[in-house]
Amino acid sequence: MKETNMAPSVNLGALLRAELQEDAAHREDGLCVVGVFGKSSTQTGPLKESLVDALADKHVFSLFGGPEEGDSADSHIEAFYDQDSRVLYLLLSSVCDSRQLLRACRSLSAGIGHSDAHDFWKGLDRQHCLHLLYMFSVCHVLLLVHPSQTFDVTYDRLFRALDALRQKVLPLIRAAIKDCAVSKEWKLNCRPCPPRLLFVFQMNATLKVSGNGSDSGGNPDKPKKHSPRRRLQHALEDQIYRIFRKSRVLTNQSSNCLFTVPANQAFVYVIPAADKDPVSTLLAQLRSNCVLSEQDPAPVLTGPRRYQQMRRSARQPGSGGELSGLAMGGQLVDCSLKEFLWQHVELVLTKKGFDDSVGRNPQPSHFELPTYTKWVQVASRLYQILIANTDEELAELATKVQSQVKVLDGFLDADTKFSENRCQKALPLAHSAYQSNLPHNYTTTVHKNQLAQALRVYSQHARGVAFQRYALQLHEDCYKFWSNGHQLCEERSLTDQHCVHKFHLLPQPGEKPDMDHNPPIMNHNSRGRSTSSCNCGRKQAPREDPFDIHAANYDFYQILEEKCCGKLERIDFPVFQPSTPDPAPASDQVQRLPSEASGDGERLKEPSTAQSHTPGDTSLSLALSLGQSTDSLGTYGDGDGAENQVPPKRPSLIDRQPSTVEYLPGMTHSACPKGLLPKFSSWSLLKLGPAKSYNCHTGLEQPGFLPGSSFLLPWDLVIRSRSEEDAGLTEPLDGGPSSWPAPNKSLVGKRGSTGGLGRGRRRDDVARVFVGFEYEDSRGRRFISSGPDKIVKALGPGGAKDPATRVLNTDMPLYVPSPSQGRGLKPHFAQLARLFIVVPDAPLEITLNPQVQPGPPPCPIFHPEQTELALPPDGFWVLRFPYSYATERGPCFPPKENQPLSNYKVLRGVLRAATANPPPQ
Repeated sequence: MKETNMAPSVNLGALLRAELQEDAAHREDGLCVVGVFGKSSTQTGPLKESLVDALADKHVFSLFGGPEEGDSADSHIEAFYDQDSRVLYLLLSSVCDSRQLLRACRSLSAGIGHSDAHDFWKGLDRQHCLHLLYMFSVCHVLLLVHPSQTFDVTYDRLFRALDALRQKVLPLIRAAIKDCAVSKEWKLNCRPCPPRLLFVFQMNATLKVSGNGSDSGGNPDKPKKHSPRRRLQHALEDQIYRIFRKSRVLTNQSSNCLFTVPANQAFVYVIPAADKDPVSTLLAQLRSNCVLSEQDPAPVLTGPRRYQQMRRSARQPGSGGELSGLAMGGQLVDCSLKEFLWQHVELVLTKKGFDDSVGRNPQPSHFELPTYTKWVQVASRLYQILIANTDEELAELATKVQSQVKVLDGFLDADTKFSENRCQKALPLAHSAYQSNLPHNYTTTVHKNQLAQALRVYSQHARGVAFQRYALQLHEDCYKFWSNGHQLCEERSLTDQHCVHKFHLLPQPGEKPDMDHNPPIMNHNSRGRSTSSCNCGRKQAPREDPFDIHAANYDFYQILEEKCCGKLERIDFPVFQPSTPDPAPASDQVQRLPSEASGDGERLKEPSTAQSHTPGDTSLSLALSLGQSTDSLGTYGDGDGAENQVPPKRPSLIDRQPSTVEYLPGMTHSACPKGLLPKFSSWSLLKLGPAKSYNCHTGLEQPGFLPGSSFLLPWDLVIRSRSEEDAGLTEPLDGGPSSWPAPNKSLVGKRGSTGGLGRGRRRDDVARVFVGFEYEDSRGRRFISSGPDKIVKALGPGGAKDPATRVLNTDMPLYVPSPSQGRGLKPHFAQLARLFIVVPDAPLEITLNPQVQPGPPPCPIFHPEQTELALPPDGFWVLRFPYSYATERGPCFPPKENQPLSNYKVLRGVLRAATANPPPQ
């Protein structure tokens, strides 16, 4: 008997795939399909599963759920086929059940966002709706189970959403079942009949009715006709029918509705509350099941009891226990749950069908009682397009069905609807905040700042799950507004100024600017103008703010050279000489010798070493050949000892010929590849005339100099007497301590004789060189510096009194504050522009080796294309420094207000002097 009552349920998909062997006696009988869905509370026993167990009179579902259910929170349908009663039960488990809800909460990760969590829950809701639509399409009778005695009005919105979805997918369902062996009405309406919906409520324990059911309302002598539970059922029926009629879920014609309710039969059942004492409840059930009543002398039947036998036994007094609900005192007897359901199942099994249409001209609805084989054929196809989507033949229809599910959002996703409306109202406010106080054209920085302000305004008004989606739309809208004619050119000049034009293209060589082109074709312009002097400094002219090295260090000076200094004697620096018609710029992956690569890497890694050593170029400095650093360039030993310390030269660095195929795209500096030359030189070395062309009493007679600041600094160099010169002795004369005698001490000769410096001998032993570091600001104001923080000021006609040793033995700044600041708060800087050298007609060898570091480490050290350049005697020379400095990676911008100027400097050792052997007479 116990084994007979055990009948486990199976998953609906497994049932549809399995080939069930029916009894031959019932193979051609009709099949009634009953669907059970609804909500469950946190009570110990699941309500829906226990109802199916009671209806089938078998232990079908486990009380606490089996392990085969897994941890998935997805909706699923379980099936149980009772062949004896010809009823197929379908039980829907979804997120509305407490078990599935708990699994869904566990599956959510801890760091999931609000929008992602909302999408997760709404995905489960859409899945629940598709399963419900499936049950409304294959069932005859549906039981809605609710864990309380009050009707949940959210079902009204759910049923309206299901009805709208069903109307959308009807053509797809018709296409799926058109080949099934069912009637035309079924194929047309996509269901065997309009399903009848029944409601089952659970009585709350606080509203428990007494066992006798008497309720006289204060008059015990006049009992009422109906028990309180039945009156509650009638009240719920009236409430549900009125709600569904108002919302037009139920209409007069049942064939047009999602479901029907009977007009003259009960469609609400209230399960009475269980006893609070579980022990007494179990004893009462045991007593009612084991003790035979005196009115039922029939023996105990073996096997499953048929419905008629259960119906007769249920009507006998005392045999139904609490489910029979007998009332005393003349009240009508409350039926059991199985009797409540079976009065509707009988209409299906007897093929009478449901006639639930109302009104003056009710139209009969279609009805079909299929066999199990026909029902499985239709249910399998609907299962594939609505739930599973594993059949390749129906995959296209299933995809189309999924695309129609969005119709549910308007009914079920009220949160998203509210959030979208709120965010749509916030978008115009954010757009106004973005466009407020905007210039016609602006840069990326302004765009980002305005976008941040717009997002702040948007976040003050926008709410809900659509916040992120509309925030992305705000990003796109602001970017479209900016890029649609409001985008400013992002190119910066070499002085770190933005181009003022809107986004444009640069003209190709030989191409003219075209403003009507989209985008327009024009040159960069920052509207910045400055005044600069030519190579020799004798002519000033305004110049545009340059955007490339060629315009900054070559084009401007070439234009002025034609008008001023084109005929002057010059020393040309080596530049790239192509041997092919299409030379290419050198890439970053230039093949270097191992020694060169390691040496450059060390200079980049150790900025102090890069600053204190002269970079290895095509001609190494004399100091490096002597094994000394430039820190002691002023006072190295005499020539005899130096010659003994010269190491063997490395031909890989010195004697390497420049490339004629690849050129250097930037300027020469300490980190650039060896053997490459630029196409033009950013430096210029001119001869203004002989040494006597400079008058130390009047200074430089050039425009732009501040009063009294155009005098060069004297550099007196001591040379040997003629007899000693004939001996070929040389001594470094750089103005250092070793080249000057100590005060009150006589000069000691080689033979040990002492003697004072007479007037006649001083003219033979001392040569005077004039040196001047010239600075020039953007307004064309120029001055000579007598130190890192001092300007030459000669008040009398005698010229500058300060010696040049201070500027030659220290690092001179590349930028200094301009002595004439403007009215604005932004400081003006003067940049080192030229170096004037007056070399006398004397046996001196003046070596020029400028090295510039235009930025903090690891900025490389810039130098001309030829280093260690010897200046011929009897000449007035001027070295023009580059206007801007740039490497292959980009320009080196001038210093900002908060940057220390000490990082921008010209390394000491620019000039070195030594005595030279005179030609034999």
